[in-house]
Amino acid sequence: MPELMKDKYYNYHSIYELALRIKAVYHSFQDSDFVNDIMDETWDVLELKGRMRQIAINLGRYLPTDYESALGIIDQVVAGYPEGFHDNALIYFPDFVEVYGRDECHWNLSIAALERYTQYSTAEFAVRSFIIDHEERMMAQMYVWAKHKNEHVRRLASEGCRPALPWGQALTRFKKDPSPILGILEQLKADPSLYVRKSVANNLNDISKTHPDLVVKTAMDWYGKNEYTDWIVKHGCRTLLKKGNRDVLGIFGIADAGSVDVYDFTLGSASVPIGKDMIFSFKIRVKKATKVRLEYGVYYVKANGGQNRKVFQISEASFMANQEKTYIKTHSFADLSTRKHYPGTHSLALIVNGTEQGKLDFEVL
Repeated sequence: MPELMKDKYYNYHSIYELALRIKAVYHSFQDSDFVNDIMDETWDVLELKGRMRQIAINLGRYLPTDYESALGIIDQVVAGYPEGFHDNALIYFPDFVEVYGRDECHWNLSIAALERYTQYSTAEFAVRSFIIDHEERMMAQMYVWAKHKNEHVRRLASEGCRPALPWGQALTRFKKDPSPILGILEQLKADPSLYVRKSVANNLNDISKTHPDLVVKTAMDWYGKNEYTDWIVKHGCRTLLKKGNRDVLGIFGIADAGSVDVYDFTLGSASVPIGKDMIFSFKIRVKKATKVRLEYGVYYVKANGGQNRKVFQISEASFMANQEKTYIKTHSFADLSTRKHYPGTHSLALIVNGTEQGKLDFEVL
């Protein structure tokens, strides 16, 4: 079994190393007590963010009670890491700022600290409490960060305000009205850093789930002017593409489903046990030169007996007139941390340029 992230990032060795680094710059630091209080009887059952928060809380207990003095010690610890160092394990430093630095009297100190610490370990989770507390003020700061010379700070400007950041607090106001985000994304839409562009695309994808028309309009405005921006638009529209949104398909020239014939669509068997693979095959014939996006959708049986379609991409390529091609694909029905399978009648559908063309039933045992 692969090592869990919580055990990889937060374990006795990493916490002991942190304690030694603090002790080296803050000589009265009670390193043994710090480690013992973190790794208490609750430690083993805590998940990743729970462990992160436990470390942050104990930083507050064992560093000076004066917030500015505590930040000064953390700054010295962070300065001990080599130039260019970035490790998500150090996310407890931004979390310390979130836990102890949200009072108005600490605002300037905390914002400056988040800017520094995100360059060593992302502050994308910590910044969200500041947005919730002071949305207009914080979003103005994010706009400034979008122009920063450091890619980690620019990424924070986008990643920190994603409406539905995985593992982060939901920004419910931005789910209802994402317009405050758009000015920031506009600043970053041609960023030279792929790290930043991925965040912008993921932010757009978040917005597309609640405001698809807004993302379609943004995609139409942005597409075709810059190769970096084009990549963002394509990646940011991935959910809309899987849903077969005709406007988005048209932007990328993959809306023509009528020029592609699908035939000889067959399943390798009429049933598949949970944990095994299903093989399926099909052929396509393209009547005129066009771009073809091929996907398949699995209609999974849910715990309540209903069905839910999940779409998987096969390929996207340009075809000449009268060109034919055969596809043989394999799909796994092994349980994952993100998907549990249930027995019952499932379906597999082929999708050509956003349109289903053929659907076959089979049993999952």
